[in-house]
Amino acid sequence: MRPFATEGLRARKKARTRQLIANCAARLFAERGYENVAVSDVALEADVAEQTVYNYFPTKAQLVTDRDDMVREKFAELIRSRPAGVTPAVAVRDFVLETPGMIRDIPPDQWRGEIGYLAAISPAVHGLMLEVIDGQAAAIAQAIADTSQVRPEIARLQGIALGSVFHIIIEEAGERTRAGQSQARIAREVRRIAENLLDELERWFEASRR
Repeated sequence: MRPFATEGLRARKKARTRQLIANCAARLFAERGYENVAVSDVALEADVAEQTVYNYFPTKAQLVTDRDDMVREKFAELIRSRPAGVTPAVAVRDFVLETPGMIRDIPPDQWRGEIGYLAAISPAVHGLMLEVIDGQAAAIAQAIADTSQVRPEIARLQGIALGSVFHIIIEEAGERTRAGQSQARIAREVRRIAENLLDELERWFEASRR
């Protein structure tokens, strides 16, 4: 087998193992709650060694926040690569609006193990969520500062504002799940909320350039 084919196979196998662990963790969190699940429980559910779980997720918290790095990188990439004259709000709009649609695709037995619902019922996970949003806001602010003429404090404010869109999406999803709404309804209504937020931010960003 050619070396590049072997590397590709290894990468796919690692991605499948990582996803398997994340899915098992979500199911257990949904069944028992975040505080009542240990990493060893996740390893047992996924039929892997406990060290394997730690290889992919160095802390238990990262089993809940596993997409954070990807989201930060995507935000920064979209803002840095936006064409001249395009505001950060427009640059990230399509990416942000993909999130509510993904709600429909999450298996029902994993849905209550996602960060939205867990943050709504667990102070520990709520704290994790706030850390995630702060990190996203900082990454967005840095990308804005690096690609525009706004003052650093304005870039920071804009980063917080865009990061808050995800904050609201997560909290709305969690609270609506607690209220017994279906995933399809949550996806539909949260998308509408996100669209309204982004429309408002776009008006603000445009006004701030005048």
